[in-house]
Amino acid sequence: MPDSRRALSYLASILFLFGLWWLLAVVINNPGLPGPFPALQSLVKVGWPVLARHLYISTYRVLGSLALALIIAVPLGLWAGRHPAFDSFLAPLVYLLYPVPKVALLPVAMVLLGIGDGTRMLVIFLVIVNQILITTRDAARQIPPQLLLSVASLGAGKISLYRQVILPACLPEIITASRISLGSAIAVLFLSETIAGNSGLGYFILDGLFRADYGAMFAGILAMAGMGLVLYMLLNFLEYLLCPWQRL
Repeated sequence: MPDSRRALSYLASILFLFGLWWLLAVVINNPGLPGPFPALQSLVKVGWPVLARHLYISTYRVLGSLALALIIAVPLGLWAGRHPAFDSFLAPLVYLLYPVPKVALLPVAMVLLGIGDGTRMLVIFLVIVNQILITTRDAARQIPPQLLLSVASLGAGKISLYRQVILPACLPEIITASRISLGSAIAVLFLSETIAGNSGLGYFILDGLFRADYGAMFAGILAMAGMGLVLYMLLNFLEYLLCPWQRL
């Protein structure tokens, strides 16, 4: 899709959501649901330095958790996808731990590790790492053996196979898994920042609720939505750069 059409599509989607929001605010007519324009006014009223600090902290926590998950999950997933013996050891561990609600471990992590950034990032990491690992493993499994044999016949070693064939072939699925994990990461981020915290957008939103400042509360929600949109667009841009064959 051309850039101009993509930009128009984003703009149309945002306008549609704002229109739906305005309609709900009119129908419900409750101070707890201000319209989009009062929320935008509160966004300006709060002041950029105050909101930017919380936005920076939340973005740092999400990106740090996602980066750590990719660093650990991608190599393990690639190796498991191409080595059934290792996968037979790893898969039961993943399947046993995956259904466990990691958010329930947040109070335990706070008791053991304190209430700093590391604890919140650890819980986010635990939620998303299995999603990326499983997707990467399944993508590596689906690479045709004939493709690997043809490259190996040209003299490529194991490291070259992973660097030049296996990883590039799995990149689209890895980025897709990152997009899906990003939504989970932001949801867990909000919850983690509302518990024993004094920084981040989750704290800012809950603070607005407790002060009955619903405009500020929705300003924080808008900031969190904007953060998610920018991060999704960043992942799209990375896919554009790293997977040029996807544009053909």
